[in-house]
Order: sequence, then structure tokens, then C-alpha cells
Amino acid sequence: MVEELNNKDIDKTLEDSKLENNKMETTVIKPSKNKKKEARSKSEIKTTKSRTKNKKILEEPEELPSPEPKSLRKEEFVEYEESEYTLKEITGQDQEILIGPKRLTRFEKARITGARSLQISYGAPLMIKGDVNSRSSISLAIEELEKKALPISIRRTLPNGIYQDIPIDWLKT
Repeated sequence: MVEELNNKDIDKTLEDSKLENNKMETTVIKPSKNKKKEARSKSEIKTTKSRTKNKKILEEPEELPSPEPKSLRKEEFVEYEESEYTLKEITGQDQEILIGPKRLTRFEKARITGARSLQISYGAPLMIKGDVNSRSSISLAIEELEKKALPISIRRTLPNGIYQDIPIDWLKT
């Protein structure tokens, strides 16, 4: 039941397999910077050196990438009309805080302390009595804030333009 193959049959099957492999191989050559060079012949491409550097063997042919990459994300730009508003101050009766919490926020504390410590480091007079030489400007600014010795007001603004100026002595620290 075993069939004997002639040399011709073996050669034919080898040629067929080579043809199939050649169909599956694709070469991708990057365009050279010098436009004067002509395209290489197939014999130059199939050398061992060029295979490792310039040739990619793929099972399926690859399409060349498009010049502009396409993003999967669809970007939409939404433009809103700018609403113009005027600032309008509201006042509370008898030290009433209408906007925000009844105490200083950590951001307000940090802003006031930073600004006042900068003033102290540039030589501004202190609002409290203390030893200037042994303490840092930041610790002096914190102490001034805690004793409410600073004549500073905080402006809290709402998105519609209404604001309230609140002196520090109204707020809890």
C-alpha cells in the first residue's frame, strides 16, 4: 500500500511548497531618505543581511499605515455661550455668613498664612508681640491668624457673581 515516489514527484512537491511560501512572504521596505536611489531587485532583498534588517516575513500581507493615525475616540468640542454677569455684593445682618462655611477652610488658611509669611520675611511689622529672631515667618503668620490680629477679609464668590466679603474675626479658625 505504500506508494513509491519518483524523484520527479519529489521535485514537483518541493517546487509547489516553495511557490506557496513565496506567496505568503511579503517584504516591507522603508523608503530611503535619498530619493535618487532606485528600488532594489529581489535578489538583493533575499540576502541574509537584508533579511534581518529590512525584511519582515508575515503570514498575511500587511497594509501600509495611513499618514494620519485614526483615533478611536471621537472628540467633540462643545462651545457654550459666555454668560456675562456683574458682581453683586450681599451683606449679612449682624455678622451673618451667607456664603460658605462658618469657619476658615484649609485653603483660605494656607493662602493667608503664605501671603503673610512672605510679608514678614520681607520685613513687614508684626501684628503681635513675639521674638522675631528665634521663630520662622510661617510660625509667626500662623500665630497672627490664630489670634485674629490680621486686618484681612475673605471674598467668597458664587458662580452667578454674588459675593460676600467676610472679615477674619467673624470666622472660626
